[in-house]
Amino acid sequence: MFLHPTIPTPQQTDGFLFKSLLAQLSIIGKSVPAIYPIISFLLLYTQAVTFNKLANDQRLMQKPNYLTGMAYLLITSLFKEWNILSAPLIVNSLLIWVWANMSGLNNNKNAKSTLFNIGIIIGVSTFFYFPSIAFAILIIVGLTVTRPFKLAEWLIALLGIFAPYYFLLAYVLLTDKWKGYKLPGFSVSLPRFYESRWALAAIIIVLAATAIGLVFIQQNFRRQLVQTRKSWNLVFLYFLVAVFIPFINTTHSFQYWILCAVPLSAFVGSAFLYPGKKWFPLLLHWLMVGFVIAFSYFVK
Repeated sequence: MFLHPTIPTPQQTDGFLFKSLLAQLSIIGKSVPAIYPIISFLLLYTQAVTFNKLANDQRLMQKPNYLTGMAYLLITSLFKEWNILSAPLIVNSLLIWVWANMSGLNNNKNAKSTLFNIGIIIGVSTFFYFPSIAFAILIIVGLTVTRPFKLAEWLIALLGIFAPYYFLLAYVLLTDKWKGYKLPGFSVSLPRFYESRWALAAIIIVLAATAIGLVFIQQNFRRQLVQTRKSWNLVFLYFLVAVFIPFINTTHSFQYWILCAVPLSAFVGSAFLYPGKKWFPLLLHWLMVGFVIAFSYFVK
């Protein structure tokens, strides 16, 4: 990613904030194209560290560890499209914050203000990548998981989502730019991407590790605290929404699947931690490392 930097290009579903960011970076990127992989690396690394800390804080696993963060870096390194600066990559940082705050709603005395802030973050994320509006489902279903039904809280969360659009429309009208302005759209379609056999093999490895991790999570689910079980339920919901996102894109790219990497890292991290025979996590780890090296240097 550093030896051969890829200059990102805006897609139809990308929001105006991401397009503005690329326009600003293009001034530097023409002479220093390495600026794009540097930003991508910083985003990936901070996301891995942040989600790992939050997973430990929520006690998703039996003991604190760094396996979730390591799994995130390994998974995102397996596919070159996930190392390119993109709108979904930026949105991942926002969604990690949303998941953490949703997980903490159970004992939150200021739930209304937190829900409003969560709604605002979801609204702002659509300014980077419009289909991320689907993560409003995470708020709606997450509220039913974490808290008893209160209509006021649901309305406050929805107001938070619409608040950024209120200020955006006010700005567009006041600056008389409404005639040429249009929101990015989305359409329901089957995602398509063309990958090599190596990439398909990497997908199989990640899915196999995920399945193994889910088995161990299920085995330990009943032994965990109620709060921890609710956090895991939100991780599962996060994954389901992330899988749904590529189906509502007007353009097709494997980049959009990076939204699945955050919940996948929790599942794969469990596959590293729980097996009684330690040779299996070691084998899985070095197998993934081998594929990362192969993709980075040998597979064209």
